[in-house]
Amino acid sequence: MHTFIYMVRHGDSPKNEGNERTRGLTGKGKADVFRVTDLLKREEIEVFVSSPYQRAVLTIEHLAQASGKEILLYEELKERIFLNEDKRLPDEVLVPLLEKSFIDPDYSLPGGESNADCQGRAMTVVKELLQEHKGKKIAIGTHGAVMVLIMNAFDSKYDLDFLLGLSKPDVYRLEFDGVELVEVVRLWS
Repeated sequence: MHTFIYMVRHGDSPKNEGNERTRGLTGKGKADVFRVTDLLKREEIEVFVSSPYQRAVLTIEHLAQASGKEILLYEELKERIFLNEDKRLPDEVLVPLLEKSFIDPDYSLPGGESNADCQGRAMTVVKELLQEHKGKKIAIGTHGAVMVLIMNAFDSKYDLDFLLGLSKPDVYRLEFDGVELVEVVRLWS
């Protein structure tokens, strides 16, 4: 009995509007919500979970409503805390930080968390979902770094280069036999 997790990275979000928790979606991000819904409505997803951050919730909300389901929010699925929870780091600071973090998973800025810490908290939820919803299809509204760290826990090929190549949004279907990852397919194009 296989379980499927659909990792749905949030759509495009305004970089300077609101804080990390409250940032919504740009016009493109809002338009892509309907593309995500069209792409996944045939998958018959049974369980919807998300990071509590608005951009992640908004990206899967229309699909959940169309499926007649509610979204369960998990604080542990929020984006990695790079410096503090309120502010987004500019790309010129973020990319070198990510490079160091993928070389040394325990590296973090003061007040931030490491890749290892973020991966640990997120994997607690993923393991719980795989156990509680065995044989079902689960959509996770997520963020780039936390998504890659979850996938990296199963296969080290999901690394910094993979992260830097993601789009917003992006959708991957992960197939599990128990807790063993057996296949990953990118569904977004």
